[in-house]
Amino acid sequence: MGVPVPDPVSRPLTRPAPPAVATLVGAWLALLALLALTVTLAHVPLGAWNAALALAIAIAKALLIVLVFMHVRHASRLTQVFSALGFVWLMVLFSLLMSDALTRTPLSPWP
Repeated sequence: MGVPVPDPVSRPLTRPAPPAVATLVGAWLALLALLALTVTLAHVPLGAWNAALALAIAIAKALLIVLVFMHVRHASRLTQVFSALGFVWLMVLFSLLMSDALTRTPLSPWP
């Protein structure tokens, strides 16, 4: 149609190279190790620390998945910022949930 477009718009999109197989296998093995650690800690009586350690392991697994399998590690800076903001928002929601759950008084039993 004869409409001029800027140079960045007229160039084809380039995709980053996929991660190496060794990186994917290493991430998979790390996820399996974290899974084994989660199952092991579920059977160890640590009291109140069980939930905290399970949540820490879950966060580590989520970060591993986001960075390696969702390719955020090699994404643009804007994608990395919004991914980090998603985790910050998730932590805000978890803290609000825990502050509500931990400050409730137990219900009295039925008479």
